[in-house]
Amino acid sequence: MTDPRTPADIDGIAWARERGKGALAEKMGIEFVEFTVGRAVATMPVEGNTQPVGLLHGGAYVVLGESLGSMAANLHAGPERLAVGVDINATHTRSATSGLVTGVCTPIHLGRTMTVHEIAVTDEAGRRCSTIRITNLIKDRPVG
Repeated sequence: MTDPRTPADIDGIAWARERGKGALAEKMGIEFVEFTVGRAVATMPVEGNTQPVGLLHGGAYVVLGESLGSMAANLHAGPERLAVGVDINATHTRSATSGLVTGVCTPIHLGRTMTVHEIAVTDEAGRRCSTIRITNLIKDRPVG
């Protein structure tokens, strides 16, 4: 049955919790704290996600960014469609060494077949550590 609600009608954080964040995001300790089509926010601990010298691993920033951007694109796509990542890039400008980092995901483009989101990741002092951009293709959900 088709869900008559639009993405704006859906409680995004409840939707994200019901959908689940995926095994990798679970292992990395990612927690969604705000979730709408216009803004999604999640935190991730530095501890357990570091490279050998104690800095947050660059790939961990990307996992946080892709988790936020892909989930936000899927909320925008609606229940009958599926968003899949087709491009992601990241620029790391500072190193986090402790505490939590916070990713704030905002849309750059929300189209019928494509979305682009920017995710700004900051440390606990509010300093930007990484900027991630992700592009998702929106397609019909496979039947069956």
